[in-house]
Amino acid sequence: MNILKRFWREEDAIGVVEIILILVILIALVLIFKSQIGDIVTKAFKSANKDAGSIIG
Repeated sequence: MNILKRFWREEDAIGVVEIILILVILIALVLIFKSQIGDIVTKAFKSANKDAGSIIG
C-alpha cells in the first residue's frame, strides 16, 4: 500500500506522458498535412531564391 501512495504522489511520470501525447499529436498533424506543409516549404524556398537573386544582381 505504501508503494501505491508513493507512486500516486510522484509526478514525474505525468510529465513524461504529457510529452509523449504532445509528440504523438504533432506527428499526426504532420502526417495529415504533409502535402500542404511541403507546398508551403517549396514556395518559401522558391521565393527566397528569387529574392536572393534580385539582391545579388
